[in-house]
Amino acid sequence: MKSISKFCKKTQVVESFSIALMAGVLSNSAIANDMPGKGVEVTPIFPSIAEERFRGEIAIAGLEALGYEVEEPKESEYATMLLAISYGDADFTVHLWDKLHDTFYQKAGGDDTMMKVGSIMPGVLQGYQIDKKTADKYGITSIDDLKKPEIAKLFDSNGDGKADLTGCNPGWGCELIIDHHIDAYDLGDTVTHNRGSYFALMADTIARYQDGKPVLFYTWVPQWISGVLKVNQDVVWLEVPYTDLPNGNDVPTTFNGKNLGFAVDEVMSVVNRDFGLDNPAAMAFLSNVQISSDDESAQNLLMRNGENSEADIKRHADEWISEHQEQFDSWVEMARKAAN
Repeated sequence: MKSISKFCKKTQVVESFSIALMAGVLSNSAIANDMPGKGVEVTPIFPSIAEERFRGEIAIAGLEALGYEVEEPKESEYATMLLAISYGDADFTVHLWDKLHDTFYQKAGGDDTMMKVGSIMPGVLQGYQIDKKTADKYGITSIDDLKKPEIAKLFDSNGDGKADLTGCNPGWGCELIIDHHIDAYDLGDTVTHNRGSYFALMADTIARYQDGKPVLFYTWVPQWISGVLKVNQDVVWLEVPYTDLPNGNDVPTTFNGKNLGFAVDEVMSVVNRDFGLDNPAAMAFLSNVQISSDDESAQNLLMRNGENSEADIKRHADEWISEHQEQFDSWVEMARKAAN
């Protein structure tokens, strides 16, 4: 009986050890399923425009929820940003305008070295706007109207008789289209494209508008300017006479019945190809995450009103996630499943 008792105790010890070992394996498996990115460092890269940081912080939060160790984002202009992703110096961005930046994307390596994995923001717009008061008074509806010296002179801010168009920063891509339009629509004699620090130039443009003077400027949505100068209330979009783009015209450029002259675009998430193939969870999350242009414009307006520190932007992202928690959690869960 004594030997049987010892045998039973020994069996119980082995069974207990096996159960504990199995529990540990299951626990580790659960952690691996919940945190498929554990131990993997990720380097984001964003444009140097602070107003573009908001959606990046939402993407970072999702990757961190999957266990990835996200490094401090690098910052650069768009062409350099895509080169960095192509060469593996950065792993992802959520800032590629699909049509606008296509030349940058192709020259950096295109689909051979990168992957467009999701539309983080569909239906983004670009174009030319003028103040509604001047548009209504003089019947201005098209950029073609600026060929008329008497119309162009209304927007002259430096006394040279030509309309001053607040334009686009070199390196953004939009400056190339504006220059192309000035040639294509024969506006060189009546319109000057003013380039520099866009938001500083727009501060002067808004001040001019608030003084009751006519204004002409390039803009895009989403961003805070649409919350300060409201379409059909303060400003109107100008049409172009026909679509003429430097890389071909086989893209939609009409919004609400107006041909804006720029592609009606979408902002894409892009990953380094090797990183994406090695990290299906990250790729799945970035392919699903999406925010509206209205939400980003509203956040940008908060920045314009003083909440513009990095801490503010991260807080805005956290607040957005809390307001969209169920949707955000579903993106994370889909990413976890993609890793299995």
